[in-house]
Amino acid sequence: MTILLNSLESRDAAFILHPYTNASQHLKDGPLVIAKGEGIHIIDSDGNKYIEGLGGLFCASLGFSEQRLVDAATRQMKELPFYHSFGGKTHETAVELADRLIQLSPVPMSKVFFANSGSEANDTAMKLVWYYHNAIGKPEKKKIISRMRAYHGVTIASASLTGLPNNHRDFDLPIDRVLHTDCPEFYRYGRPGETEEEFATRCADSLEQMILAEGPETIGAFFAEPLMASGGCIVPPPTYYEKIQAILKKYDVLLIADEVICGFGRLGTMFGSESFGLQPDMIVMAKQLSAAYQPISALMINEKVHSAVVAESEKIGTFGHGFTYSGHPVATAVALETLKIYEERDIVGHVRDVAPVFQRRLKELGDHPLVGNARGRGLIGTLELVRNKETKEPFKPTDGIAIHAGKQAQVHGVITRALGDNYSLCPPLIITEAQINELFDRSTRALDDTYTWARATGLY
Repeated sequence: MTILLNSLESRDAAFILHPYTNASQHLKDGPLVIAKGEGIHIIDSDGNKYIEGLGGLFCASLGFSEQRLVDAATRQMKELPFYHSFGGKTHETAVELADRLIQLSPVPMSKVFFANSGSEANDTAMKLVWYYHNAIGKPEKKKIISRMRAYHGVTIASASLTGLPNNHRDFDLPIDRVLHTDCPEFYRYGRPGETEEEFATRCADSLEQMILAEGPETIGAFFAEPLMASGGCIVPPPTYYEKIQAILKKYDVLLIADEVICGFGRLGTMFGSESFGLQPDMIVMAKQLSAAYQPISALMINEKVHSAVVAESEKIGTFGHGFTYSGHPVATAVALETLKIYEERDIVGHVRDVAPVFQRRLKELGDHPLVGNARGRGLIGTLELVRNKETKEPFKPTDGIAIHAGKQAQVHGVITRALGDNYSLCPPLIITEAQINELFDRSTRALDDTYTWARATGLY
């Protein structure tokens, strides 16, 4: 890439530190400059058009040109561009959105706390676990269990929950009191001759042994994405959550459902908890809450947790937590309009209608010579790339197989993201059947090119 000194590319390389980017490589290659969005497509500064195959970052549910959301933001900017919610202050769109979320909740919830990102909302949930147990007189019950390959964010606390090695390496993470139990991916961790339900039982038994080894009186909460998206679109096996929840109930451990990606229709239900029969004490949401048009997240808590918060804040004199932009008027206005669109256009029903085509095309690519496993649900899926389909031998991290596949996808007009050895797809929820077929046609060509390259370079 030739970079002019006065170009956007050169100024980007000069001034921006990019998240989840090889900083060294970026100085050599420069950025892809995105100039415009239309429906499920984005257009770069050279006029090239791409299907956004990852929905931005699992978030652009209504695509990139929804005028109603632009209008909602504009109206609110003119009326009340900012106010906070500290000291009991409020405004209309925050109240309306909180009311709507409580109504939509898959299980009874009491209150909504607004934040600005999934990381902040998960961080808040962790603080409330500790605050709650202090309030009810169980100050030792503070350890939190997450899972290997989980993704819960990048703040110091939420990154500790995240179970991906590169989110911990050289950041001195995880912090104390955060534990990680088994990842429920049968393809990679199931034993020979073991059924999926037997694997689920083994995962549950392992969780119980961890709780007993640590001491049940020290375990405060268990965090779970209904479907583990960033870790490789891991769909837990049948009976997994039934068995896990029985153990949590047995030892009085709070369940926090991280719905940051699964929430608002992605799996063909309003919340992923509905798809898997979860009964959480808290629910974390972000991303599709505003279709990504404004930064906003939310944490819903049940009355058990809320009552403890009330009691403890009465003792202390305040609930000493919050963000300047919690419940920002523009963000809440856009989120409220997003929920109206979901309802009026029956976006969840649309997902259920087109998901079978998406999942059929995904499973068909499981026969590709590079693909060891094709898995997903609703409008999200992953193709796990392997060196040997029979033995499931993975590529080395230094081989960069998924990175290469992502680059080839871009050549063929698809934006996706390499997540380990996974080629992941999570398009906007408004995608049509014809566009799904186009997405997979292009992805097939990208995998074919990657296979040719892997054979030519001796990787396969």
